[in-house]
Amino acid sequence: VDLSHLSPEERWRVEHARMHAKHRGHEAMHAEMVLILIATLVVAQLLLVQWKQRHPRSYNMVTLFQMWVVPLYFTIKLYWWRFLVIWVLFSAVTAFVTFRATRKPLVQTTPRLVYKWFLLIYKISYATGIVGYMAVMFTLFGLNLLFRIKPEDAMDFGISLLFYGLYYGVLERDFAEMCADYMASTIGFYSASGMPTKHLSDSVCAVCGQQIFVDVNEEGIIENTYRLSCNHVFHEFCIRGWCIVGKKQTCPYCKEKVDLKRMFSNPY
Repeated sequence: VDLSHLSPEERWRVEHARMHAKHRGHEAMHAEMVLILIATLVVAQLLLVQWKQRHPRSYNMVTLFQMWVVPLYFTIKLYWWRFLVIWVLFSAVTAFVTFRATRKPLVQTTPRLVYKWFLLIYKISYATGIVGYMAVMFTLFGLNLLFRIKPEDAMDFGISLLFYGLYYGVLERDFAEMCADYMASTIGFYSASGMPTKHLSDSVCAVCGQQIFVDVNEEGIIENTYRLSCNHVFHEFCIRGWCIVGKKQTCPYCKEKVDLKRMFSNPY
């Protein structure tokens, strides 16, 4: 059929009719494909749950690696250079910090370095997500017009900030927990059975391994201390990093449960 004499609307109708004629009778096949997809998703979800319950360490490592690497493919393919630059910077510093956290023997300054870096990323991602959420809400209520900003620009800005905050917030949380696990096993104050493998002196912080109270001429960390309900004393910044950034709600020495709400009214 010669379509050159038809208008664009008529040409589109003819092409639409051809498509329907070509796929006529495929409804049953499409329904079967949808059922197969749903069944696959259900089975995959059950397998993932079983994997997480039986082998949590390998599950966390694989999912963390995928979440870290998969966006790289899309950023290169879609030329998202801004995200790529931030991803490279974050990955470089995080790789260095993770390398330091997994070394044996553990350098005394490494725990503080790990917690400082991930606490910084935590604060930045949290603030970025809040600003992005506020930008989206302002756009939905039309407040962007007060600043003569186009709705599509304001919405893109808000969604971008939300994505950055959520992505790097979740990513740093998983990396922080992995580093905390490695450092806890390296420090060696507790084992898998829950029993400490060596005695903790009252003058030593179980997180960083340095003296809690130092004399004037001694080298050490001068910082406020905090005593847990189990009577073990730590540097305040160390125990904040252990509990809040590393998601560890137990004492680093005896593994007693720690009530974060009672410990710190303000996590920052």
